[in-house]
Amino acid sequence: MNSVGEACTELKREYDQCFNRWFAEKFLKGDSAGDPCGQLFKRYQLCVQKAIKEKDIPIEGLEFMGPNKGKAENSS
Repeated sequence: MNSVGEACTELKREYDQCFNRWFAEKFLKGDSAGDPCGQLFKRYQLCVQKAIKEKDIPIEGLEFMGPNKGKAENSS
């Protein structure tokens, strides 16, 4: 499946491959340590955010999951 932004599709593919490899080769075998795909995810996420803004896709009212999701809500 392509990404929301054409320029992001390759980053999505790279992240998906990394995640699937980690999930199958590490996580399912009990090794959940580390985050080998985190930097790829951040690059992809920034690209998607830019594409959403450029395409003027309304996102008001939507909540996004992410590494800081719980931290922001719990810190108040």
